[in-house]
Amino acid sequence: MEFGITFKGFVSPDRARNLVRQAEAAGFTYCWFYDSHILWRESFVAMAMCMEHTQKMRFGPCVTNPNIRDWSLSASLYASLAHQSNGRFDIGLGRGDSSMRVMGKKPATLARLSEFTTKVKAMVRGEEVEYGECPEPVKLPWATGYELPVWIGAYGPKALATAGQVGDGLILQIGDPDLVKWFKDQAISAGEEAGRDMSNFKVQAAAPAYFGDMDYCIEHTKWFPAMVGNHVADIVEKYGSESGLVPKSLTDYIENRKGYDYSKHGQSDNPFLDFITEDIVKSFCVLGTVEDHIAKIKDLEAAGTTQFNIYLDSGDEEEIIAKYGREIIPAFNG
Repeated sequence: MEFGITFKGFVSPDRARNLVRQAEAAGFTYCWFYDSHILWRESFVAMAMCMEHTQKMRFGPCVTNPNIRDWSLSASLYASLAHQSNGRFDIGLGRGDSSMRVMGKKPATLARLSEFTTKVKAMVRGEEVEYGECPEPVKLPWATGYELPVWIGAYGPKALATAGQVGDGLILQIGDPDLVKWFKDQAISAGEEAGRDMSNFKVQAAAPAYFGDMDYCIEHTKWFPAMVGNHVADIVEKYGSESGLVPKSLTDYIENRKGYDYSKHGQSDNPFLDFITEDIVKSFCVLGTVEDHIAKIKDLEAAGTTQFNIYLDSGDEEEIIAKYGREIIPAFNG
């Protein structure tokens, strides 16, 4: 089991440097950043900074999208960060939620996401590539042949199939083991049907982790199911709540959802939290005592999770990292 942390762009630079050093020393191997350039500061600048303060930790956006930058710029950015970190760079990729919608733009199609994955990976390797927005072929003459790992964020059946067909890993913003297995199985099946070797396919469960009395933990993390509900609502709108293509446990919890404020994306003061129940928070997050955390992560591991990625957005970040380093990561990798 790998362990990661995720930052938002309003973490101060000094604190980000301190937290990433602490996390690497504690045994975390990944550091991810939200990529939503209007809501938060530019994430790739922050990653470059943090790379200089670590030796082994890998970095990447969680998640970027195909529509926010020209594809040659994206490839150049990724290849540059991979080069200057000595190969410690991945990307998480989605259709573009807050990053696009806060500007009134639509997310990318899945076909575009798939094409972006294959063509940007090729450019990062140093291959000559043609793509729609550029009338001439593009080749990075300084590329070093780096094989860029691409993790794809997905919930709906078609997105999960795309992740299995072209991705190197799957990002699931959820800490429920049963749902992780349900999603993971679809992605892997799609990859196998496409003739891919899925033995090294990675599965990330990304969710808040918090310690303490359960009521206290719930109060600090109820923002998270609201953010997830925003994605689930898109799926329900597309497939319907009775289609059987989306688990009933997901569709039921957004039944009373009334809206979403993108300016408060992923934040505890989002005004649309009334539909979130205690059971949903417990299901989606990793909460309680050290023993509770270990038990939940073991269940996630049994469901096929290869990385637990903590969204460090709920407060007490230093304490959470320290406890994981002392008591939880050694239970898996000790």
